[in-house]
Amino acid sequence: MKNEEYEDSQLYKIRHTASHILAMAAHEFDPEVKFAIGPPIENGFYYDFEFSKPLTEDDLGTLEKSMSKIIQANLAVKHEMLSHKEGLTRIEKEDQPYKVELVEGIEDEKLGFYTIDWFSDLCKGPHVSSTGEVKAFKLLSVAGAYWRGDEKKAMLTRVYGTAFGSKKELDAHLAQLEEAKKRDHKKLGPQLDLFLFSELVGAGLPLWTPKGNILRQTLDDYVWSLRVKKGYQKVEIPHIAKSDLYKKSGHWDKFQEDLMKIETREGHTFVLKPMNCPHHTQIFARKSWSYRELPQRYANTTMVYRDEQTGELAGLSRVRSITQDDAHVFCRPDQVKDELLAVWDIVSELYAKVGFKDLSVHLSFRDPNQPDKYLGEARVWQKAEAELEQLAKQKNANYVVSPGEAAFYGPKVDFMARDSLNRQWQLATIQLDMNLPERFDLNFINSEGKEEQVIMIHAAIMGSIERFLSVLIEHYAGDFPLWLAPVQAKILPISEKFIDYGQAVATELANLGVRFELDDASETLGKRIRNAENQKVPFVLIVGEKEVADKTVTVRSRGEVEQKTVKLTELGNVFSIK
Repeated sequence: MKNEEYEDSQLYKIRHTASHILAMAAHEFDPEVKFAIGPPIENGFYYDFEFSKPLTEDDLGTLEKSMSKIIQANLAVKHEMLSHKEGLTRIEKEDQPYKVELVEGIEDEKLGFYTIDWFSDLCKGPHVSSTGEVKAFKLLSVAGAYWRGDEKKAMLTRVYGTAFGSKKELDAHLAQLEEAKKRDHKKLGPQLDLFLFSELVGAGLPLWTPKGNILRQTLDDYVWSLRVKKGYQKVEIPHIAKSDLYKKSGHWDKFQEDLMKIETREGHTFVLKPMNCPHHTQIFARKSWSYRELPQRYANTTMVYRDEQTGELAGLSRVRSITQDDAHVFCRPDQVKDELLAVWDIVSELYAKVGFKDLSVHLSFRDPNQPDKYLGEARVWQKAEAELEQLAKQKNANYVVSPGEAAFYGPKVDFMARDSLNRQWQLATIQLDMNLPERFDLNFINSEGKEEQVIMIHAAIMGSIERFLSVLIEHYAGDFPLWLAPVQAKILPISEKFIDYGQAVATELANLGVRFELDDASETLGKRIRNAENQKVPFVLIVGEKEVADKTVTVRSRGEVEQKTVKLTELGNVFSIK
């Protein structure tokens, strides 16, 4: 559902009203509570409070009982508009400092208030007409949240909940949440020995184990195999640059607070790169190019760094060290369409390979009402946006236009994928950029012998590999397809007597290019089989007296009860990867 559709929906109104009912319940729990904000969100709602006494998840049941009473009372939800002065006076009387701050920051002559019984809240709405229309709800969790997202301001208590128009819908959603908990990459990653975080290294800086690195490298190799067919070349760049580079690119002015800076002993300011594109412009700028030599396509899988706030970090989904499978194409205007189509083909192939076949598209465009947020002239943006929309139509894409979601230097195509739990994720992105080439004076000599500005295309296929893997781990629940599984087979000799034959099986697997482990621990066979199942290994190969005599292997496939016997010389048929 599009944001606009959601905000006009009955579901949005139900959730918005549920957040106000939660505030009323919070006041019953703590009459000294201070109210901050309580909006609906994609899958529910939340409200931020400052309590005079601690509130934990054990208290959610108490809040739910209070909310149920308010809902059962079927109280009217009344809307009124007050002058700015009247609204401020009302809020000040109620001793609600966060609401006062909100009102003081609003320039509108009229302020909207929604009232349920004694509770009146500054709010634009919309809401349902009475509390009885909130048919099914559930409070989910308690978290900390800085007031207005600013770590220098007060830490508030955020209570999350969800609401639906029927109990059946709520139950289905709660079942999905339970399944999502089982698939949580923050739990599965360490369980499957893929990645970890260390307090000594720092929050938001994941460390990848050998198995985790196989995942990263296998995916990156596959993307590169697609790119090389399209004529890309690999480049490499340093992880730091002088601040001058980012001042010229515009990143310094737009994102200075998000940059990680290094001061040298000579007094120079360097930056841990937040983006790769400025570096790549300098590779292109190394010489004069003829129109016949274009396009130049540079690919580079490397880390970038962002000074994310600690409270916003979330497993692999949001980190401070971000690995981008980044590429930049420098081309003539008449080559843009073909280059965009080539990138689109790569995106389609990768996402089909990993099981995301029905991609939708967001065309992220400039907000014409906030021109100061973007580089470049309006006419340049309009031309680039028209190019992307024409491309989406040519690809018969299911697309929506999202004004205000563009990068500061150009519009982009964001690819949206739905995982096995039907959750939508923004992953790959293509950005069309006519501004950085202008800022860096990137030109070519055209067929008339004159200088002409190149067009720059940014293409991240996985985007952030960390975030991409967080989605994949949960999509597959760790049951990776054979081609991607870090360990594709475990060899289990029944006892020490059969380790030598296990080694012979290992040699055969190595010759086949299969990733395997030989588990010759002294534990029982049953326990070793369970360990392999917990590690979600696709194939378990058992060898004992009969297998040695017949030169065979007993194969157990992941998720299947029946075993089968395979000749050692025919093991390749088991591991034929489509």
